Amino acid sequence: MTNASLTFRDLTLGYGSHPAIHHLNGIVRKGSLTAVVGANGSGKSTLMKGIVGALKPMEGAVVHMPGARTAYLPQQSELDRSFPARVVDLVSLGLWPKRGMLGRYTKEDRESVSKALMAVGLGGFEKRPIDTLSGGQLQRTLFARVLLQDADLILLDEPFNAVDAKTVGDLIALIKRWHGEERTIMVVVHDLDLVRQNFPETLLLARQPVAWGDTKETLRPENLLKARRFHEAWEENAPWCEPSEHDHTHDHDHDHLDHGHDHRHGSGPRAA
Repeated sequence: MTNASLTFRDLTLGYGSHPAIHHLNGIVRKGSLTAVVGANGSGKSTLMKGIVGALKPMEGAVVHMPGARTAYLPQQSELDRSFPARVVDLVSLGLWPKRGMLGRYTKEDRESVSKALMAVGLGGFEKRPIDTLSGGQLQRTLFARVLLQDADLILLDEPFNAVDAKTVGDLIALIKRWHGEERTIMVVVHDLDLVRQNFPETLLLARQPVAWGDTKETLRPENLLKARRFHEAWEENAPWCEPSEHDHTHDHDHDHLDHGHDHRHGSGPRAA
């Protein structure tokens, strides 16, 4: 499907022999802005790592649009802030796809870094050590790195955690700018009010897809209750699962929804 930035085909992801996401089917439409929500441990970060290739599928596949460039911003907790690096060093990592590990940065590159920092409100911060930054300043720095990557698909894992309200507002504005440029964006978010106000589409996970599509419909109370019950029913040592009759029904429904919904209005596939 030419309009699909990502296609999930019976995707199951996990660690060791323990699946964390079960039998995810559907598409992420090119140019869409999607929030990924669910309780802690519901598989949100696992999905991001599966999309970017850091986790190999236990079953199924993630199919990317050919030639699309991907930018991935992991959680801040995965970044070693004690590493002796400056803001300019961290932001310049966004140039690796163009310059390579050993490529020399040009005057134009340095200007691009400065413009990216200006765009996130950190003009003049180039020489600041990253271990002196506040949580909000660090997240702005990471967004500047994403800006330089000029990606078609942008994956952001909990970008609003431990940052102040002003920074959240500024980062939301940047995400909306990317959306206006028809980039495909998926964002792991905890604050459902923030999701309702700013994200047209939402994927609700509870180790399996509970609902997916228009945000208002996805976040209906009955879906949130279903997600909570599904999540509470899982044990940490959840065994390998085979597709159930329910999953086959979902596949059929997905096909119907895929062809029956007008994707121009942002409706994605939903899981029952």
